[in-house]
Amino acid sequence: MAKNNSLKSIVVVFGAMSFEWLAIGLVFKPWLDNTRASMDKSRKHLATPPPPIKQLRMENLGDDVLASIMSRVHDSACRRSISQVCKQWLRIEGLTRSSVRVFEPNLLLNFLPRFPNLLKFDTSEEITNTHLEILAEKCPRIQILNLNFKKKNRFYDERDERLILDDFDENGLCFIAMGCSHLNTVSLRKRNGVGDAGVVSLVSFLPKLIYLDLSFCEKVSDEALRVIGSVSSLKYLNLQGCWLVSDAGLKSLTGGPLRMTLKKLVLAECDRITDCGVLSLMQLCCLEELDLAECGPNVTDLAGEAIASSESFKRLNFSWLVNVSDATVVALAEGCKNLDALNLTGCEFVTGEGVRTLTKHGSLKELILTSCEKLSGYDLEELVLGCQSLEYIVVDKRLRMWVPMEVQDNIMREHCWIDWK
Repeated sequence: MAKNNSLKSIVVVFGAMSFEWLAIGLVFKPWLDNTRASMDKSRKHLATPPPPIKQLRMENLGDDVLASIMSRVHDSACRRSISQVCKQWLRIEGLTRSSVRVFEPNLLLNFLPRFPNLLKFDTSEEITNTHLEILAEKCPRIQILNLNFKKKNRFYDERDERLILDDFDENGLCFIAMGCSHLNTVSLRKRNGVGDAGVVSLVSFLPKLIYLDLSFCEKVSDEALRVIGSVSSLKYLNLQGCWLVSDAGLKSLTGGPLRMTLKKLVLAECDRITDCGVLSLMQLCCLEELDLAECGPNVTDLAGEAIASSESFKRLNFSWLVNVSDATVVALAEGCKNLDALNLTGCEFVTGEGVRTLTKHGSLKELILTSCEKLSGYDLEELVLGCQSLEYIVVDKRLRMWVPMEVQDNIMREHCWIDWK
């Protein structure tokens, strides 16, 4: 009986406890439900991926934006790397390319159409009339044309002989003149096919031409110079090694508008000219630089003294004019007040007496006296200490051994560098 009562008590206790827990559960159930719902909502929110961000794709950028970016890249290697990213960058790189140097002219058709806005074309290789026709058609905006030929070997070989036969001529230059009207700089050094007709076509159809290099174009003669003298834009003319040029050609240069524009004239190795031709050049009003190196024995002090009477000259090259003497140097010291640079290399009749007259010159900065053997260390000392504007002098290293050390120490001034060659 006692045992049964104990069991009933236990049942009652546990029943009471269960009722209490049930009551607690009923009270807190709404809160638990809300908490569980909030947790489920948060969990679902975390599991949901964020909305996709709109990505900026290269295709969405216009060509003008990409061209603006590419125009700020000047390194050729960097431009090459950028052009390999995609076809769009390849196209933009081609549209913004301003210059190209060609080593294989036979491949022009493969790549030249990519560069319609090309401004500079450069090659020293063999190039034919057909190549120049392609260039004029595909790149009509070019402004600088550099076709200077450079020999690959020291000696004449079969390749040089083939160049004479296959290189461009007047017809090729005619294509360029007719198709590239924006050209202002043309260099044709050592192109054997260039003659008078080609030069005439260039200067006749290129109104903006300011720079023309015809050095060692052996077919160029006085006939071309007659037409060159009629142009009104040319500032630089190089006729070095054009041995057919004579006094008559020089005179024709001064008979037209060219005399008001030409600033630099190179006549080195034109050994047919004489004092008479040089005297006619005095009509070139704006001429500042004149190169008469190796023009032969017919250019003498008569021409030198005439040149010295002009104050417009800033740079003169009289190297290896064997009949130029102290008389010319004295005249230059007195009359050529704006002279900056003077080259007297190989003028064997120039002595220390003439050189010392330059001590009073107020603007001379550069003087070259190599192979002038009639100089002494004391002549050099007086020149350096007297001409305060001098910055650079070149003399024979053979002279140095005859110059006393105290004289060498005296002339080694900071503002004048002596180059012993």
